[in-house]
Amino acid sequence: MTVTAYIGLGSNLGDRQANLDGALQALQDHENLEVTQVSSYYETEPVGGPPGQGPYLNAVVEVQTDLSADDLLAALLEIEQDLGRVRRERHGPRSIDLDLLIYGDRRLDTSLLTVPHPRMHERGFVLEPFAEIAPNFVHPVLGKTIAELWDEFDPSEEDEEDDEDDDEDDEDDRISTGARGERAPRAKTAGGRELAGMTALVTGATSGIGRAIALELAAAGARVIVHGRDSEAATAVADEIAADGGQAQMLLGNLIQLEECRRLVDTAWEEWGPLDIWINNAGADVLTGEAADWPFAHKLRELMEVDVMASLLMARDVGRRMQERGSGAIVNMGWDKADVGMAGDSGQLFAATKAAVMAFTKSLALSLAPEVRVNCLAPGWIRTAWGQGASQSWQQRVIGETPLERWGTPEDVAAAARWLVSPAAAFITGQVIRVNGGVVR
Repeated sequence: MTVTAYIGLGSNLGDRQANLDGALQALQDHENLEVTQVSSYYETEPVGGPPGQGPYLNAVVEVQTDLSADDLLAALLEIEQDLGRVRRERHGPRSIDLDLLIYGDRRLDTSLLTVPHPRMHERGFVLEPFAEIAPNFVHPVLGKTIAELWDEFDPSEEDEEDDEDDDEDDEDDRISTGARGERAPRAKTAGGRELAGMTALVTGATSGIGRAIALELAAAGARVIVHGRDSEAATAVADEIAADGGQAQMLLGNLIQLEECRRLVDTAWEEWGPLDIWINNAGADVLTGEAADWPFAHKLRELMEVDVMASLLMARDVGRRMQERGSGAIVNMGWDKADVGMAGDSGQLFAATKAAVMAFTKSLALSLAPEVRVNCLAPGWIRTAWGQGASQSWQQRVIGETPLERWGTPEDVAAAARWLVSPAAAFITGQVIRVNGGVVR
């Protein structure tokens, strides 16, 4: 039988972020564990214990497991040992600390383990990240949601002494200490790691907006599958992610071919899944190169096959799998003028195709709720390949039409995508979000 458990992570020795990242990877790699949610990393000052300790980074992880509570505790202790934790002094600093906070709705009190953690409701460093990923989880003993416990939390009531029933040498980790502190701001570590432990695939990730999204999700801690048609370009993006300390895989495929769409989803899910995030960014380029001279009907066909057919079919396929798994986030790509219109051939082409994607997003969101969130980004004037080569008159037009008086950048869109797939947007689905500098018509 599968049980949902919550694990607290803490570190205040060495490279704290790397320590938490390593623990998350070990949890994800364990054959009897499936990481389903990971909070952001939070920083707290230590209270009590030896003087001179540095601040902690803390997080809470949700896992699905078929291990018993005792076996899960043993697995956590083994991960701590593998990551080099050494217990030298009681309540002292530690490179990594893994606490079993919740094990389903079970109440256990044995010589090795007490769950729910008997004092988690008195610890801000547990409640804040817990409330981020599971605010509506009801504490099995107290009968209150985590959000309610966090709202009621009073930092002044946190004892400076650790749990009275801890073993004196802290060897069994029956109720391990972790980090403590006031209601602290999120740790400022590489912009946060709110997607740590998740796997994301970004289609069309070799340039422009797709590349920026891939880099942004990797910076947030996700393992990113970089999709593209060109091996050299995809490799370059994957290498860039790795050079920045992230994890990346590469997957090639021409999405104008429907069998390639099916293969892309199958391969990604079977080799690197289950997937937590899917970004349908790939689109046919009908504005630059030889495509700029194609007849209207040729351009429309390309856009319908790549922007519409491929996006819709892959979102349905991935969405079904995510729904069966119980969680996931999908982001499609629209256009901010699709529902208001723009004169000219390009306006007609992109209005027809991107409006289809935007309308489909809302219906798919209804079909996959509540397990899977589906949203759409609708960029405005973004300086990608076409924008970089646009005439001076177009440059002036874009700035004149945009209230923020500048072109958007791929990074602007990527930041919105990162937020949409994160726990911070947990109540957002079925929405079309314009990233366009304030243009309203």
